[in-house]
Amino acid sequence: MTIAPLPENPVFVALDTPSLDRALALATSVQPHVGGLKLGLEFYSANGPAGIAAVAELGLPIFLDVKFHDIPNTVSRALRAVATLKPTLITIHASGGPAMLRAAREALAEVEPRPRLVGVTVLTSLDDHDLPSVGHYGPTLALAERLGGLALDCGLDGVVCSPSEVTALRDRCGKGFTLVVPGVRPAGSATDDQKRVTTPAAALAAGADAIVIGRPITQASNPKEAAAAIAAELGFTG
Repeated sequence: MTIAPLPENPVFVALDTPSLDRALALATSVQPHVGGLKLGLEFYSANGPAGIAAVAELGLPIFLDVKFHDIPNTVSRALRAVATLKPTLITIHASGGPAMLRAAREALAEVEPRPRLVGVTVLTSLDDHDLPSVGHYGPTLALAERLGGLALDCGLDGVVCSPSEVTALRDRCGKGFTLVVPGVRPAGSATDDQKRVTTPAAALAAGADAIVIGRPITQASNPKEAAAAIAAELGFTG
């Protein structure tokens, strides 16, 4: 059984749009300068599996960011359904608990190549002040470490974490554990609704395996040039 490899260029551009035409246009424009494409709930809800397949035809690795979180049986069945799209990465919520995480891992066991199953720790739109409102007490870092350890123990391939937690999670979970980092913004970019952010170079230096960049590329006046500038900063030329 082989696991889907990560691209050499670690940048996954987030195509957060309900429009298939816009997603395809953006993806085609930035294709020479990014490693993969992230398609999330907004796109999946509007276009379904057929939309994912249409974007995948461009040939770039797909990060299917669906963040499943439900009872184990439901998550297991959902993952089997989307695994037919052959994404490189798929997300579930690490806070779904041990039974859900193990069921998710088992659901993908026979897929070839097997997508990397990564658990979302703490959304980058949250910070320490938000945690009590959802029943968590203690710093964001501690919660991310706890959920990262749970994901590792349950056989997941990695987690999604903010730039602030990369170093601690690498120490906790080891070199082979995939760390996917959203909340990445080139220097001078607006943070929008992200609260725990850093630059692409800093995220990679801290130990990220893949970084997710959305609006600084997709909402730029020239997305292709924005993607090319980030690639050049990281030492990749398209």
